[in-house]
Amino acid sequence: MDPIATARYGLMAASRRFEASAVQIANVRGDDTVDLGKEVVEMVQAKAAFSANISVIRFAQDMWDSLLELQTK
Repeated sequence: MDPIATARYGLMAASRRFEASAVQIANVRGDDTVDLGKEVVEMVQAKAAFSANISVIRFAQDMWDSLLELQTK
């Protein structure tokens, strides 16, 4: 299992979620069925997912750096 590949997939999914909500909010004038509260919550959740996946990438990089450091000693 590759944590960086998994996190990269998560980043792309979060980005798509955020973008879809942004489009919904941008088109609110033409569509009265858009729930702005729901879209804002969706954007906040997408941002949190994006941050979590970035943390996974940083942690995996730190682990890799530690492993390389151990090998050089």
